[in-house]
Amino acid sequence: MVTLKMLNKWANAHTYYPLDLLRIVLGIFLFLKGTSFMVNSQYLINIIKPIQNWWGAMLTIHYVAPAHMLGGILIIFGLLTRLSVAVQIPILMGAVSINIIGDMHTGNFITSLIAFLLCIFFLVYGSGKHSADYYFKMQQ
Repeated sequence: MVTLKMLNKWANAHTYYPLDLLRIVLGIFLFLKGTSFMVNSQYLINIIKPIQNWWGAMLTIHYVAPAHMLGGILIIFGLLTRLSVAVQIPILMGAVSINIIGDMHTGNFITSLIAFLLCIFFLVYGSGKHSADYYFKMQQ
């Protein structure tokens, strides 16, 4: 717990607007991806076809879209950012592995890899000084 407090203090002292903008863009991307999966569920079924025998397809479909939508909204506002990003990491690991196991779509692979790396970054960095987490922490 001491390490997490030290990490938060460092992140708040070294926060910058471009990083907040990057967090917001990541949240918008995840929200839009979740809504596109919700609207066009057949697209998601086609994406997970290479690993269909490994996981339950319905479980994956009912987990991915809502997690992207809710997580994206929370990341945009910077509320429970580390938890929201931690929920996104297994999904994005699956997205990267689907491109490696199945047919390689370079655009999808690069997009999912960048989103995965950004989620790892915000898992360590946190939401920053310009976020709802920081606002509620300062109200205490």
